[in-house]
Amino acid sequence: CSGLTMGAWQRGGKYLPHYSVAQYDAATPISSGDLQPGDLLFWGSSNNPSSIYHVALYIGGGRMIHAPPTGRPVEEQSMYYWTVPNFYARP
Repeated sequence: CSGLTMGAWQRGGKYLPHYSVAQYDAATPISSGDLQPGDLLFWGSSNNPSSIYHVALYIGGGRMIHAPPTGRPVEEQSMYYWTVPNFYARP
């Protein structure tokens, strides 16, 4: 998942590390109400950013692009299809 977001931002001229927690650390935390296309959505197992285990790219309108587990193609889906992200950031 972090490879997808890293590659997308790299094409836009911005470096992000290849690890979801490190991507959060390298970005500016924002609230869900501040989301703009290109921002990053993160899922963690607690309210501590070190628990982040998934990242996706917000595309607007409550939609995201993400790389699901190995063996499944990159998907565009509702950012709420699974569980609500608990961290948001802008690179």
